Amino acid sequence: MNIALIGFMGVGKTTVSHALGRRLGAEEIDVDKWIVEREGRPISEIFEKEGEMVFRDMESAAIKELSCKGDGRQGKILSCGGGAVLRASNVEALKSNGVIVLLTATPETVFGRIGRGHSRPVLEGNMNVPYIASLMEKRRPAYEAAADFAVTTDGKTPEQIAEEIEEKIRLFF
Repeated sequence: MNIALIGFMGVGKTTVSHALGRRLGAEEIDVDKWIVEREGRPISEIFEKEGEMVFRDMESAAIKELSCKGDGRQGKILSCGGGAVLRASNVEALKSNGVIVLLTATPETVFGRIGRGHSRPVLEGNMNVPYIASLMEKRRPAYEAAADFAVTTDGKTPEQIAEEIEEKIRLFF
């Protein structure tokens, strides 16, 4: 069974993926990094030159491939991009061979984590708490509908979050 980590940018998906991978001895795959490696260019360039829809198509293809039962890599931890579950087909692919864990954090925590130096094309230059809060609220219904369960990351170490995820998976799956 795969574990897919979803949530808004800056909630800790990649960092928690590392802790969970160490804890479970599982392969970790950051879907965005996988796309960057395959495409040979940063996501910001894909957004700028080809648009968000082209990137979302690439993301969907990656999720479908990485979620596949027959790829020989069972028990993966997939750290998904912030918009991955906005497409129903991505949710179906992730659920077909795994559990979806929603990581959450307050807009203030997200702002503090992503800072001003990171390339976040979805923010379109609106690197401020009110804009982050509004975008998080827009995405919340899709995140909650996709998730099997949620874990709050505010004020916790990656190891504490990984332990909480492991406990919930053992209880419910």
